[in-house]
Amino acid sequence: MKRYLLSALTLSLLTGVAGAADVAKSAAKSPAAASVKAAPLSGIAVEYVDSGVRAQDDFFQHLNGKWLATTEIPADKSSWGSFAKLADDTQPQLRGIIEAAAANPNRMAGSDAQKIGDFYASYMDEQKLEQLGLAPLAPQLSRVAALRDKQEIPALLAAFSKMGVASPYDFSIHQDAKDSTKYVADFGQGGLGLPDRDYYLEADKAATRVKYLAHVEKMLTLAGDANAAANAKDVLALETELAKVQWSKVENRDPVKTYNKVELAQLAQLTPGYDWSAYLDAAGISGKASYVIVSQPSYLKGFNEVLGKTPLATWQAYFQWQLVHAAAPYLSKAFVDENFAFYGTALTGVTEMRPRWKRGVGVVEGALGESVGKLYVEQYFPAERKARMEVLVKNLMTAYKQSIDKLDWMSTATKKQAQDKLSKFTTKIGYPNKWRDYAALTVSKDDLVGNVLRSRAVEYNRELNKLGKPIDRDEWGMTPQTVNAYYNPELNEIVFPASILQPPFFDANADDAVNYGAIGAVIGHEISHGFDDQGAQYDGDGNLRDWWTAADHKNFAAKTKQLVAQYNAFSPVKGHHVNGELTLGENIADNSGVAIAYKAYKLSLGGKKAPVIDGFTGEQRFYAGFAQVWRMKMREAQQLVLLKTDPHSPGQFRANGTMRNQPGFYSAFGVKAGDKMYLPPKERVIMW
Repeated sequence: MKRYLLSALTLSLLTGVAGAADVAKSAAKSPAAASVKAAPLSGIAVEYVDSGVRAQDDFFQHLNGKWLATTEIPADKSSWGSFAKLADDTQPQLRGIIEAAAANPNRMAGSDAQKIGDFYASYMDEQKLEQLGLAPLAPQLSRVAALRDKQEIPALLAAFSKMGVASPYDFSIHQDAKDSTKYVADFGQGGLGLPDRDYYLEADKAATRVKYLAHVEKMLTLAGDANAAANAKDVLALETELAKVQWSKVENRDPVKTYNKVELAQLAQLTPGYDWSAYLDAAGISGKASYVIVSQPSYLKGFNEVLGKTPLATWQAYFQWQLVHAAAPYLSKAFVDENFAFYGTALTGVTEMRPRWKRGVGVVEGALGESVGKLYVEQYFPAERKARMEVLVKNLMTAYKQSIDKLDWMSTATKKQAQDKLSKFTTKIGYPNKWRDYAALTVSKDDLVGNVLRSRAVEYNRELNKLGKPIDRDEWGMTPQTVNAYYNPELNEIVFPASILQPPFFDANADDAVNYGAIGAVIGHEISHGFDDQGAQYDGDGNLRDWWTAADHKNFAAKTKQLVAQYNAFSPVKGHHVNGELTLGENIADNSGVAIAYKAYKLSLGGKKAPVIDGFTGEQRFYAGFAQVWRMKMREAQQLVLLKTDPHSPGQFRANGTMRNQPGFYSAFGVKAGDKMYLPPKERVIMW
């Protein structure tokens, strides 16, 4: 299912920051806290403002300079900023929920409390894991060792899908992009151990490939492979061949190009000699679907050619590596440490592993996320927070409705369809209307790998069983405790989990200005995805249908060409630039979200003048609210990974790059020609 996330970083707790939360905490200790309505907070962390840098020259540095100068990235993080700080603050809350479930003397066998508690206990029992060593993987490794013919590989790949182990092509279930009433199976490229195909192909990644080769050899050695050195070289060579036929990140942004409907009987034409019947039967797809979507047809053809020319022994080494790689976090200390040494330290620059309890919380969330989420919402998400958010969203929708009719790049006929699409938006705030059922999952207190594999199988079957059934429009793609948000074009919905509705994104004690600049711009960001270069290809019902005229596309392309050029010029690391094409969709959304949120903030004032708080006007607090959200620091190694793989720009450019295109920012801070933040009016990209 295609989703446009607010930030790709938050899923692995890569970013975070202290901000308005600190102002709220300090204010709560003062007498003024008792009369919030009479004296609202600004919501701005004024203690971090660097008065030595003008807002007109570097807004990000001006607002965040003292924080940037005094904050160290935690040793167990690759970056630190608003997202990861908030997510990290949530961890003790989740730990309390999970440990309470584990300690509950009245929990019944098969209950959510038993599953949550025992899953966590199985992860925390390091002594048991040391005793087991590689034994939990023995059945799967034996199957790989027993391969006698390549004809057995399709069924093995189906088994890998059920276990959540990487293989040369990925399989998933999602809504059919051209028939929003149906679910469909989708096949796409996969199977690489490095973050992206470019890591195998570009000269400047040679040093990383050397480290990766050493890592694969070490892992195979730990797994008892007597030919680990030779097999590691074969694995790298095989993955390089797969990388050569994969599509780029930019190519994969095109939803039309990646929608290729193929009847099951025609799959063999893409890959002559490959036994699709064996795969489809083993995967459980046979009898449930008559067609599939192939995201990258040329890749499947290329994979089949690689399969044919690569010796079986090399494939066995590759499958052995992928099994050990997937299971490494759940095995004995030697595997855990080596896995971190490469994927944590060598690849992203992190020097210290997260505490085991935090990793344990993450493992439980991965398996029983909504069970934990239900308990989290009961304890930590006040009903009034959701109610206030609903008012804010209503104003944003009104701002979009008014703005559509004034767009200079959209024709009258298309504006009518845009209004129709806007009217069909679904907004989900806080938590699902119905919670996921984990009755099919069996959890044992002394079988961590088994618990992980069973949870993945349960999730696999849950997804598979969607085929042939109506679309579940109540389903969430994130848990309530996730610090992120997303837009799903196939369901035409925006989703905001409970955990993101906290400072600095949403401060219940602050004046509205900072909230419109923060969470308001986040919501505006997600809505705008429905009206950007990709949203133009999905209608209000979620079908992949281009509802723009040729002139609309031409006008929009002219604007976005300027935006690509602007962001291509940004360089967070000397010699390395932002990819304006890869990040285009998110850059459009940032610029659009701020523009719409500003209009919504003006609507919320009802014609009244905003007060000056902490020396900031309402307009200034609005823009500061946005810049606070993107306060972050990042290790250079991690930044280089994200420049290749992340469709979002680095935080400082999400702040400064967006501000330079906002007319309201110029008037709020008196930005004029000669200031470093200044762009001549003809160079500003006004989307909304």
